[in-house]
Amino acid sequence: MSAELIEINPQNPDQRTIKRVAQSIRDGAIIIYPSDTLYGLGCDITNKQAIERICRIKQIKPEKANFSFICRDFSTISSFTKPISNSNYKLLRKNLPGPFTFIFQASNSLPKLMKNRKKTVGIRIPDSEMIDNLLSHLDYPILSTSITNVDDEYTPYPTDPYEIYETYKHQVDIVLDGGFGKNIPSTVIDLTDGEADIIREGLGHLTY
Repeated sequence: MSAELIEINPQNPDQRTIKRVAQSIRDGAIIIYPSDTLYGLGCDITNKQAIERICRIKQIKPEKANFSFICRDFSTISSFTKPISNSNYKLLRKNLPGPFTFIFQASNSLPKLMKNRKKTVGIRIPDSEMIDNLLSHLDYPILSTSITNVDDEYTPYPTDPYEIYETYKHQVDIVLDGGFGKNIPSTVIDLTDGEADIIREGLGHLTY
C-alpha cells in the first residue's frame, strides 16, 4: 500500500480534507505535513503503534527520541509540562505561534512511551492555519519530528513534497502537499532550568 498524497492549501485548508485527515490520525495514521518550518512526521501522541512506527522510520528507540508535541494553545502545553513560571509564560506569549520549540520538564501526564531519559518535552505551536484547524478536530496534540535527507549533507531537509512522497510513500499513510517547504528548522530554547537557553538557532528570532 502506498501513502495517499493530498494537496492542501496551508493558509486556507479545505475543511472536509482537514476532518478526514484528523479522523485518520485518530485511527492511528502517520502523516507527513508542512509546518511553518520544515515538513514533519506526525501522529497521535497517545497511539503506541503509531509512535513505534515513527521510531522505526527514524531508526531510534522511543526512550532516546527527542520528539516535539504540536499543541493548539497554551492550556494544552500546561497539561504536559511542570508548572511554568510567569516570566517563561510571558516569553511563550510573545513568541507563539511561531517557529520555535520550547523544551520543558515533563509532567506525569506525558504518555509513557514518550518519556525520554531526560524527562523533558519539546513543545511547538506553529504559525499555521492548517495545523490549527487540524488540532481543532483532535483530542490530543500531534507528536512531531522533522524529516531529513540522511544521505545528503548539503540539503539535510527535503522541501519538495513530491520527492518526500516518493521517499516515504511505503512508510507513512498520508503526505499532505502544501507546496515547497522551508529548509530551516525551528529555533530550540531550553527552559528546563528556568532561564531561556537557546540550544539551536533556527528560523525564529526570540523576542524577550
